[in-house]
Amino acid sequence: MLHLMYSEVALTEQLTAKDHHFLLAWERDAAVGFAGFEHMYRNTRRTRLHKLYVLPATQGAGTGAALLRAVELAALEAGDKGVELNVNRFNPARDWYAKRGFRIERDEVIDIGQGFVMDDHVMVKSLPSQ
Repeated sequence: MLHLMYSEVALTEQLTAKDHHFLLAWERDAAVGFAGFEHMYRNTRRTRLHKLYVLPATQGAGTGAALLRAVELAALEAGDKGVELNVNRFNPARDWYAKRGFRIERDEVIDIGQGFVMDDHVMVKSLPSQ
């Protein structure tokens, strides 16, 4: 799965796509986390959070929360009304998102090929109107 979704080729395609945006979190001179997202996902008024990762050594320091807030602000600036994401049903991150106002909208099982299946919650957070 890492090769399918996070290879240099896959990430380069996402970086050069006009509808994908990336944020990097820095601590001193080192990148410690990133978020990848897309506004107006599938012609909705939602921003899709595709990726949010923080290095394990820096987890708990607020970097992930800062990245998430930055994505939410970008969503509001783009005119979107909410943020949605997929998280594996068994991933402890689902509780982290729930504490930040996300709720489970639905479950979905997606065959992504080569024997990999995503067994996910789709979580959504409504954003305040500006």
